[in-house]
Amino acid sequence: MNIKRLKVSASLNAMLLIASSLSMTAANAAVSLEQQVKISDRGLHFDGQDLDYSNVGSADLGEKYDFFFGRNISAHGDSVKPYKHYVFMTWYKGGKFERNVMLSRYNTLTGTVKTIEFPHRHTGFRGDPLIGESHNTIGLAVSPVNGTIHMVYDMHAYTDNNHSGKFKDDYFRYSFSLPGAAEVSDDAFTLQQFVKDTSAVSQGDDDYKHLTMTGNLGDKANFSSLTYPKFFTNTDGTLLLYMRLGGNNNGAYVFNRYDANTNTWSTFTKFNYNNQKSKGNPYNWGLYGNMKYVNGKLRVGFQQRSSDNNDKYKYQNGVYYAYSEHADGFGEWKNHKGEPMTWPLVDSDEIKVFEPGDYISHAEANSVYIVGSFDWTVTANEDLHMISKVRSSDRNRPDYEEVYLHSYKPAGAEDFIVSTDFAGAESIYTAGDNIYIIGLKNGYPYVEKAKGGTNDFVRVYEQNEGTKFDHGTIHIQDGKVYYYLMEKTSGTAMPLHLQIIDLNLEGDANSPSVSFPSTTMSIDEGYDQLTFTVDATSPVAERTIESVTLYLNDTEVRTDNSVPFIFGHSSKPHETGAIGWLDSHYQNPNPLPAGIHTFKAIATDSEGETGIASMQLLVKSDAPTVSFAQASMVVEEGYDKLAITIDASTSSDEHTIDSVTLYIDDEEVRKDTSVPFLFGHGSKPHETGAMGWLNTHTPNPNPLTKGVYTFTAVATDSEGQTATAEMQLTVTSSDKQPIVAFPKLTYMVFEGYEKLGITVDAESPVEGRTITSVSLYHDSTLIRKDVRPVWNFGHSHAPYEFGAMGWLDTHAPNPNPLGIGSHTFTVVATDNEGETGEDSMTLIVKERPAPAVRFLESDIELIEGYAALSVTVEIDAAENAAEVVSVGLYLNNTLIRETYEAPYSWGNEAYPSELLNIPAGEHILKAVVMDNYNRMTTSTMTVDISLLGDLDGDGDVDRHDIRSFSAAVRKNEMTNKRYDFNSDGSVDSRDVRGLAQLCSNARCASN
Repeated sequence: MNIKRLKVSASLNAMLLIASSLSMTAANAAVSLEQQVKISDRGLHFDGQDLDYSNVGSADLGEKYDFFFGRNISAHGDSVKPYKHYVFMTWYKGGKFERNVMLSRYNTLTGTVKTIEFPHRHTGFRGDPLIGESHNTIGLAVSPVNGTIHMVYDMHAYTDNNHSGKFKDDYFRYSFSLPGAAEVSDDAFTLQQFVKDTSAVSQGDDDYKHLTMTGNLGDKANFSSLTYPKFFTNTDGTLLLYMRLGGNNNGAYVFNRYDANTNTWSTFTKFNYNNQKSKGNPYNWGLYGNMKYVNGKLRVGFQQRSSDNNDKYKYQNGVYYAYSEHADGFGEWKNHKGEPMTWPLVDSDEIKVFEPGDYISHAEANSVYIVGSFDWTVTANEDLHMISKVRSSDRNRPDYEEVYLHSYKPAGAEDFIVSTDFAGAESIYTAGDNIYIIGLKNGYPYVEKAKGGTNDFVRVYEQNEGTKFDHGTIHIQDGKVYYYLMEKTSGTAMPLHLQIIDLNLEGDANSPSVSFPSTTMSIDEGYDQLTFTVDATSPVAERTIESVTLYLNDTEVRTDNSVPFIFGHSSKPHETGAIGWLDSHYQNPNPLPAGIHTFKAIATDSEGETGIASMQLLVKSDAPTVSFAQASMVVEEGYDKLAITIDASTSSDEHTIDSVTLYIDDEEVRKDTSVPFLFGHGSKPHETGAMGWLNTHTPNPNPLTKGVYTFTAVATDSEGQTATAEMQLTVTSSDKQPIVAFPKLTYMVFEGYEKLGITVDAESPVEGRTITSVSLYHDSTLIRKDVRPVWNFGHSHAPYEFGAMGWLDTHAPNPNPLGIGSHTFTVVATDNEGETGEDSMTLIVKERPAPAVRFLESDIELIEGYAALSVTVEIDAAENAAEVVSVGLYLNNTLIRETYEAPYSWGNEAYPSELLNIPAGEHILKAVVMDNYNRMTTSTMTVDISLLGDLDGDGDVDRHDIRSFSAAVRKNEMTNKRYDFNSDGSVDSRDVRGLAQLCSNARCASN
């Protein structure tokens, strides 16, 4: 019998004496939908085209709402918070031309919903209201100390001067209420509960946006370049806010604290520095994850996006985690091992947990993609859980890989367990000692639950009928899920709903507690014995444990109905994957192979309640290991030398490596039987495809030519066991042509562009050669041959080479500018040996979008003889839109007046009478905008002028109107002073005669 196996078996049996605290609440505890309520029918949603930087200038001017980054902005982000018996929700008002910031309060006791509309409208992507931006969510908090409401919203790293200064003095948007506003009566829950900005940078009388949270404009620089607001409440009721400072690959998390006594916030404090290179780090990096206040601590978990664009990661890499022992996060930061970290953080490796990219095999630059499906949480028992996803960047590659990971560290454990037995999720949540996956399946909410410190997810709630939802956001508090959802309909205004789901944490207390001796075990492959006891008890004295069922890799092994619940004992030696250890045991024909395996135990009590626990078993292989020094290599065609040493070893001291055999594209090269296992050495120069490098080497008659080759090494040990490793060799072309390149493959401009200058790079790959000329061609027509560097075209002395109009006073307008469409430009570089190389780019000239026009007023209804009428139109000009030349207003297609600069108003103080004396009837006002390309866009509205005295709206004044008027004055219901015909200051029966004078026929008047 193997002594090492005996030692392992002995240690496993010793573990049976260990008391375990691992348990799981019942999978069948009653999770239930407590309430569902509609909040609004008009949540803003982006229903148009997903734009990128190549087409951002061509947003839809009509009702479709194009967008950047994502479709969702309502029921998105940190937008739902419970407070006492209220639930508060933020959203933007749809459709496309509304976009107001909205705040709704739902009273769970009375069922009433009250909503406040704020003047501010979503500004759109980089200030373009025609393009929605999903990152500009509305963060929300309610202070449990003083009942103030706080909102931070509609920003994405804005500053005083970026995006052409569109956000000057308006780059940070914070609104807050008076103390106690959260629980005022429904009638009092209005905009007047919020504090106006009266500072020097106020945007006007109806401005509720504050540029700082401290109340001091001297701090405004601290509130610049911020994105993604998220509020927390710590254990003493203090509000905290965190945001991201900076950009995607050079950013920091910052946070601040609310003082309820002074009703002000502190300035932001950094968790980590941005611009890390300036602090001595080799590269800059940004964070993609979350800061959370969970289980009494401020914590951070993220994936890193570095400024290194040549590693194997397309965007993010790694999983990182830290927490603070300080109540508000101001110091005492540590990594997951409890070791102090530098604060603010500079080197992210101080808190690195593991690398998801190691779970797929790709090694080429930008081949690994781990964006999305990342989140983390910590239970009340301090179990740390992280979820992530890793896949091939190229979904179309034949060796595409995709893996979902659940990485967790049970309380008290030293290391993480990384499981690939996970279906994946966008987010992970916690309540009590449990973890939850909550989301939508086919538009319906579902809840999956596992005990903290395990991977034993069980679906405990699922809807399959009723309202279908598009997306939602979740907040969990006091054992209840507040699921804020947008209904799946269509258009730019879609209904919003709130579901309150009770997780039944109280019911969990009665569920059985079940545990293995340990959460993880390891054992050598081919083990003789694995015996363990599953401990199962009920917290309810009157209940007993009826059975424990064991599963191995989700396949049922056996149900045990008697205490102790022992598995793998001498009568059942094979059920735990062991070979068997007694003479009476026949050898297990299907022992557990090397790898990670999961045991799961489900205990059932006398009331049918169940509890679950799991254990991971690592079966260690005794097969050899083999590896190349690199996973991939690149050489140039005609390479002289390629010597490769292959590392091979055994996992057992009793075994040796007999040989290593090398294959290239499945053809055997040679078997090497002596250490070191070296191929392509001086005696065998050609076997790796090289030409040879010594004088004694004849040139290889069959060298490896341009292409990709797979090198395979097979190691065989003294027991005949084998292991395999692969390396990819890329042989590149040895071309001697000059290399010339445009900076980009595609350029995009708008018609009438003034300037386009491009410098191309050109060099020879051959040492000693020089570039003598670079020629520019447009659709095969030579534009110019440049004979000296720098190779610059379209400069100030040749402004028209790329079709631009010209931009200096000395430039006459280009008589032949490039028209709308796609154009191909080619550069040809020639070296001093006459060799040439070329590159092409596409120049796309786009039509400038015409300005969009809309009336600020809705359709108007007036009575004949009205005293005043004014209308105003607003121009929504997209970025790069054509210029507005004039705006004309037409009444029934007759021009009233044309104006040439904003504000575009008619009937204003300068022209008070131009819209007066419109006769009774329905009329059409039309605004016509002319741009500098002689294009027109229009908007119309209706003006309905009623006949004075025509109370029943039938088009005349008759005896029916006189009777209606008489009845109204008797009841004191006629208050319109237009009917005070005798000018005595009141409308009464003495004015009936005056109305009779308006009769449409003489008989009516005489009667």
